Amino acid sequence: MVKITLVGAAGQIGTPLSLLCKTSDLFDEISLYDLVHVPGIATDLMHIDTRANVTGYLAEDSGLKKALTGADIVVVTAGIARKPGMTRDDLFKTNASIIRDIFTSVAATCPSATCCVVTNPVNSTLPIAAEALKKAGVFNPTRLFGVTTLDVVRASTFVAHALGNGASPKDFKVPVVGGHSGATILPLYSQAEPPVNLSGEVLAGVINRVQFGGDEIVKSKQGAGSATTCMAYAGFRFVQGLVKARNGESVTEEAYVYLPGIVGGREIADQLGVDYFAVKVEFGREGANRALPIGEISGNETKLLGVAVEELKKNIATAVEFMAL
Repeated sequence: MVKITLVGAAGQIGTPLSLLCKTSDLFDEISLYDLVHVPGIATDLMHIDTRANVTGYLAEDSGLKKALTGADIVVVTAGIARKPGMTRDDLFKTNASIIRDIFTSVAATCPSATCCVVTNPVNSTLPIAAEALKKAGVFNPTRLFGVTTLDVVRASTFVAHALGNGASPKDFKVPVVGGHSGATILPLYSQAEPPVNLSGEVLAGVINRVQFGGDEIVKSKQGAGSATTCMAYAGFRFVQGLVKARNGESVTEEAYVYLPGIVGGREIADQLGVDYFAVKVEFGREGANRALPIGEISGNETKLLGVAVEELKKNIATAVEFMAL
């Protein structure tokens, strides 16, 4: 029996993610929580011919507690989306309180669940989740992840677009490390499989597009939203990996994690001078088994890594200061 709880399930990420979870047939129970609409979404999903039982809970009558009870996996997409002209700092001010309150409830209701944070800015919201769990004395770094899979998806997709030779994005594997916003995102094309041969100027454009792809969507939607359906796809891909690992399969995915709490992570944290960072993670039945080293990178990637680390330090400090108030 596997139960997944989606917090923020009525949102523009949560709703398609709910559909992907229901159609996958990976779950026995899917529990939806949001401030509006989720009982209707649950009823709608129950007309699909897969085995999962879907329930929807609103805030009244301890709805969040009911949704979280017994959860094996919790995915949090709750919060506001970024709008044109809105900085990551603006986004943080609203979403920080939402994440703090949700993870206070997680700590009290399902402290052993594997938790995935999608709510932006992930660079800061994951440390907030960690601090909330720490305050409750239930923090397990091997079961708390910031979902950065969309950066990995974009890295493969955009290099296929740039090559323009008919190759499928799925033909490429490009590690992406760092954080989950702007210059903190570092696609390692020097480690791409198969190798990618692009001119310096074209490659720089691809890297920039991976880093700022979210802006591309915000602009295209003319203020009506941000990355939603592609984020739902990426979120589901990450959750699917967790379920496969629970079932004993070998799974390696990038994730934004608290490095000192994962085998192999302390060395990376000491090397970089930052505790939270997205790296390749080997997953097992109980969560993260090992954080993998970044490996050899190019001179340009080394410069970009320095920029990413300095910005991440600020993002993490902002989160820790918020939780200290």
